[in-house]
Amino acid sequence: MRYLWVGLGGAVGSMARYAIGGRADQSAFPWATLGINLTGAFLLGLLLTVAAGRVSTEVTTPVAVGVLGGFTTFSTFAWEAFEHGRRGRVGLAVAYVAASVIGGLVAAAAGYALGRSLR
Repeated sequence: MRYLWVGLGGAVGSMARYAIGGRADQSAFPWATLGINLTGAFLLGLLLTVAAGRVSTEVTTPVAVGVLGGFTTFSTFAWEAFEHGRRGRVGLAVAYVAASVIGGLVAAAAGYALGRSLR
């Protein structure tokens, strides 16, 4: 049954990402993808910290793997970085990769810190 909930959560997360990404002009810089991935990293850090030992994996797995996994997107991030580099925007591609990776780690740590303060 958990697989079904993960799948449904993934559908919800993917639709939310699509709705947000579809409203943003990402031709100059992929702000929507960056914001989505940083938000997802923050929420995952928060969720897993707050839920640890309090909420069953029957609940956290569909939210973490399904909703947040469907919401965030590594493949789009990789493609956008590649495309900017391929089009000669190497500096922009490097900045995007750095902002995504470093920002994602900082966002996850911030979610963890907030979760610890709420416990």
